Amino acid sequence: PPQHGSLNKYHHSHPLRERARKLSQGILVIRFEMPFNIWCDGCQNHIGMGVRYNAEKKKVGTYYTTPVYRFRMKCHLCVNYIELQTDPGNCDYVIVSGARRKEERWDPGDSAQVLPTTPEQRERLAVDPMFRLEHGVTDRGVLERATPTLTRLQEAQDAWKDDFGLNSRLRRRFREEKKTLREEEEEAAALQARAGLSIPLLREEEEDRRLAALLSLRAPDSYEEKQRLKRSEISQRSWFAPGTARAGGGALQKLALGAGRAPRGPLGPPPTPAGLGIVRRRA
Repeated sequence: PPQHGSLNKYHHSHPLRERARKLSQGILVIRFEMPFNIWCDGCQNHIGMGVRYNAEKKKVGTYYTTPVYRFRMKCHLCVNYIELQTDPGNCDYVIVSGARRKEERWDPGDSAQVLPTTPEQRERLAVDPMFRLEHGVTDRGVLERATPTLTRLQEAQDAWKDDFGLNSRLRRRFREEKKTLREEEEEAAALQARAGLSIPLLREEEEDRRLAALLSLRAPDSYEEKQRLKRSEISQRSWFAPGTARAGGGALQKLALGAGRAPRGPLGPPPTPAGLGIVRRRA
């Protein structure tokens, strides 16, 4: 109904729901992202930059006309609470309690960086002509000293200007290397399957090729030569088994010895065909 104004008023709820449960205390629950690396004082664990928390945000003061906000959140590794607040004067965050900052700041002048003009210098440049002239002379000297370095950087940047061509050549080379690696893997897998190897094979080098050329891994005789030698051996082999020949020879030797031991009597008449059982057929 119109007298309620909105559904939120009708249901006695806030549009932000659970995020506004402490709004009466001036606290709003927001999603806060850690601005730098810190060490938690409760569990002594490292919390990296970019880790997000549900933080309670409230205003604690002003810097001139800029409000200063404080954020309170619970460590996700222990029960310790961490508090940070903004520092508009230095464009940074300051740890109030519950953690210590991992010091990674440095002086830009030590790394030969171009320093921005401070507010005091800008004011003097606007009102003091002599300071403006001296500042201009100093800037020209810095430019002359930095010109060779800037020229080299510009040349290096021009060399990479054709991004499409460089990317195409790089991708083409990667495709060729990938194809070569795939062929080598297939050859290694085929060799492992053929030789029954279960060990990984290393990549073939030029030294391996020279060493393999000095070795003779080929059989001395071909398959046809082996077959010819085998047939020749079979054709020259005796038809009788060696055991049979030895057994027959031993029987003959026994008969000969027995005949030698028998007493010799007078020789009888020569054998006749009838005595030998030979019958002649009459025509």
